[in-house]
Amino acid sequence: MRDVAIIGVGSTPFGKLERQGIVEMAVAACRDALAESRVPREKIQALYLGNFAGERLASQGSLAAIVVNRLGMSGIPATKTEGACASGGIAFRLGVLGIALGLYDFVLVGGVEKMSSAPTAEVTAALATAGDETAEMRTGLTFPGAFGIIMREHMARYGTTRAQIGLVSVKNHGLGAANPKAQFRKPVTLDEVVSSRLVADPIRLFDCPPISDGAAAAVLCPLEMARDFTAKPVRVLGTGHATGPATLWESADVTTMPATVRASREAYAAAKIAPADVDVVELHDCFTIAEIIATEDLGLFPKGKGGAAVEEGWTALGGKVAVNPSGGLISKGHPVGATGVAQIYELVRQLRDEAANQVRGAEIALAHNLGGTGVVSTVTVLGRA
Repeated sequence: MRDVAIIGVGSTPFGKLERQGIVEMAVAACRDALAESRVPREKIQALYLGNFAGERLASQGSLAAIVVNRLGMSGIPATKTEGACASGGIAFRLGVLGIALGLYDFVLVGGVEKMSSAPTAEVTAALATAGDETAEMRTGLTFPGAFGIIMREHMARYGTTRAQIGLVSVKNHGLGAANPKAQFRKPVTLDEVVSSRLVADPIRLFDCPPISDGAAAAVLCPLEMARDFTAKPVRVLGTGHATGPATLWESADVTTMPATVRASREAYAAAKIAPADVDVVELHDCFTIAEIIATEDLGLFPKGKGGAAVEEGWTALGGKVAVNPSGGLISKGHPVGATGVAQIYELVRQLRDEAANQVRGAEIALAHNLGGTGVVSTVTVLGRA
């Protein structure tokens, strides 16, 4: 197994990108990553592209192959990966494995989603396909409803308060305000969060991420070649990919995501680190409670202590471990297929000391991408080369 490095990243802004189609966004992010890497296009040997709902929301299939053609790289293998909201994380892991196993020397990884051009009801229906349609979603359960159930159970079992959960949104909107790529760039107060429009009790509007468009990309190569292209390569220390229960009723405990636990253990073992070694995290805050649960499942805090960690400022910039300094999905945005690769984009910039909300002295970074109500997860550990 060869060591793998990231030598270039690119990203569109996230938001309602009305003048850009799904292919155009993916191409723009890929071009930025290629330009930053200084790798000639003819050297790229494969593309992996994360996308969840392109056929349904943007009326476009064959995305990976079309993007390769638009980039002028026709002929190379191009693969679209789908794993609900973890589609981008899966694409990144497959690109890493292609380099590590010696199949390729240069791989382009991307993620993209176009959501804002579809009606909200259609977006909701498309997102619901990430759950088990016949076993659960047909009952009318939505993802806000599912995470509302999860939130209530966490509060009842561990004494997590509504204020602690709301502070996740306050933190992430505050950080997103300084991120030029973020969709929402305005701080919010705790009162605004807990009094915002009810979506699925106790989930409120500011507990949720927005409907977003966007794309992100990265160029990978063997670590031994990386310094031929950049003075600041970022090393991929470890990756993990796991699955878990597809429905809430199959879960022994809805306050934990076994896929996250398994994927993180795999990534930590490969990286030869412990959770306490991590300096900065971009994790899947698809709802405020999801951030709290993820910090526990990743081993950053003991089970049931994630809410207190937010309240004490341990997840803030300058805290014990900075969580979602980009603003996370809640503030930066959540173009589903792009999210996992966008997390990599943000962490690469952290490890180069180029981030909008820079974590001082960051050496080890972790990305966590989650699909459905925990049916699939990827975890990636990065470090300075």
